[in-house]
Amino acid sequence: MELQRKIFNLKNEQEFEKVALEVYSLQSKKKSVYNEYIQHLNIPIPTCLKEIPFLPISFFKTHDIVSSTAKVDVAFKSSGTNGQRSIHLISDLKMYIKAFNLGYDEIIGYPENQVILALLPNYQEQGESSLIYMVDHLIKRTNNKLSGYFLSNFEDLIQAYNNAISQGKDVVIFGVSYALLDLTELNPDLSKARIIETGGMKGRRKELTKQELHSALKKGLNTDFISSEYGMTELLSQAYSIDRGIFKASPTMRVLIREVNDPFNYVEEGKTGGINVIDLANINSCSFISTQDLGRIVPEGFELMGRFDNSDIRGCNLLIQ
Repeated sequence: MELQRKIFNLKNEQEFEKVALEVYSLQSKKKSVYNEYIQHLNIPIPTCLKEIPFLPISFFKTHDIVSSTAKVDVAFKSSGTNGQRSIHLISDLKMYIKAFNLGYDEIIGYPENQVILALLPNYQEQGESSLIYMVDHLIKRTNNKLSGYFLSNFEDLIQAYNNAISQGKDVVIFGVSYALLDLTELNPDLSKARIIETGGMKGRRKELTKQELHSALKKGLNTDFISSEYGMTELLSQAYSIDRGIFKASPTMRVLIREVNDPFNYVEEGKTGGINVIDLANINSCSFISTQDLGRIVPEGFELMGRFDNSDIRGCNLLIQ
């Protein structure tokens, strides 16, 4: 499909906006929940990104969000720590694979040069996780026997890390927040690893702010820096924080910041508001999603500031601030 080819070959912001408007045109005409939502709004055809209506993310808990007539390959489900689980129906897994590989390669690096260690016990236990699907593929790309999953066998993870460093490999550790905090009790020296926390205490520990969490992890894991992943069941693209908590989005993803009390207006750069995500890889579901997260745009990317009051804690990767 020509539109899919365009999505993965974007060269600048002008091309992103043009393709996003093409995706909107496609999705707005399909018989879908998003189409019904647009009809109720009774708005003119958008001519720029900020005129596009964004579907509230809560619809993924109550409706089948699809814009394709193709057979569903898989249904990814959120961890559902509190309340009902969100479901993302995927009719083309190749889109997901292309999206997460593109973003990871550009922001984190090529897995072929890495050893990837995963400390994601709750995701493995529940199954149907888009995060596990992504990490599985990234681990396979490393083609290294040291890469793999570690439930609570922290000593084995530390040994794998040491062996990888001795081989001259870059080490990436994906970890859910509570498991990484458990790991700090051994006070290992992981100073040469890129540690990517995927958020969420899953009811195992007291919720912490990002600042508190990262401070505890840096001290307990003897490292100067902790990365974060911003991704969720409802998205096929991700963003990663690289420095000072600032996130860089995948080439197929953009973040806009809406006013807290008026979802159809936007705030200036540097001001806090609600996060709207454009995910072009979601071409077969909905590419325009209004999240329950708070953030702000900064020159280098965007920052997460917390969540709206009275919204359930997403079990994926964001702590309350």
